[in-house]
Amino acid sequence: MPLTQQTTETVETRPSAPAAELRTRRTRSDGPRRDAVLEVLRQEITMGRYDDGERLVEDRIARELDTSRGPVREALRQLEHEGLVVSYPYRGAVVLGVSEEEVQQVLIPVRLTLEKFSYLKALERMDDEDFAELAKEVWTMQEAAAADDLIRSVEADIRFHEYILSRSGQAHTAQVWRSIQPRIRAYFFRYGKEADLNRIAFEHGDLLQTLQSGDPEAIMGALERHITTRTPAP
Repeated sequence: MPLTQQTTETVETRPSAPAAELRTRRTRSDGPRRDAVLEVLRQEITMGRYDDGERLVEDRIARELDTSRGPVREALRQLEHEGLVVSYPYRGAVVLGVSEEEVQQVLIPVRLTLEKFSYLKALERMDDEDFAELAKEVWTMQEAAAADDLIRSVEADIRFHEYILSRSGQAHTAQVWRSIQPRIRAYFFRYGKEADLNRIAFEHGDLLQTLQSGDPEAIMGALERHITTRTPAP
């Protein structure tokens, strides 16, 4: 997802799905055990439904999700490991939001370093079958845009970039990516709320075409523009 330059026009953010609907969809019929609780909380944090610094009270979350405190406590520990929450003595877990400064000064530069290195490595290994897989993700983004489905768009966006990283054969870059991916997903949601989802799909299609050209210089230029230019509002 391309993400940096701010637009000057005022936009109305896309409304989010009700939390209850999200919980119903995510917890499924087998009950809100640890993984399901983790998925719900991760989604709500990355989508900005909890404010930066907001306390995550185990008892309240357990009641809302109709479960015990055990799965909630385990989920919060995992979220702390992912960098989405932080725990303080006598206060408990609080949401660790993604700030504009972090996006600009940390996440985007790290993405550029990882992906520029990985894309050239992946290009040596990718064939038509790989490009077809990326085209499926572009198609998913187009379908998500038609349905105004931000969640589906973001997940396809993440998969698009992760697929190329995985084809690079560089285990250390994949490890670094996994460590920051939850926060990257959070900033995709943050900016995606105001972005033109159709444009996001188009930009990934354009990047895919450049990858297929096999021109390293063109690919590096396209990738840098893709990552550092924020998608405008509709």
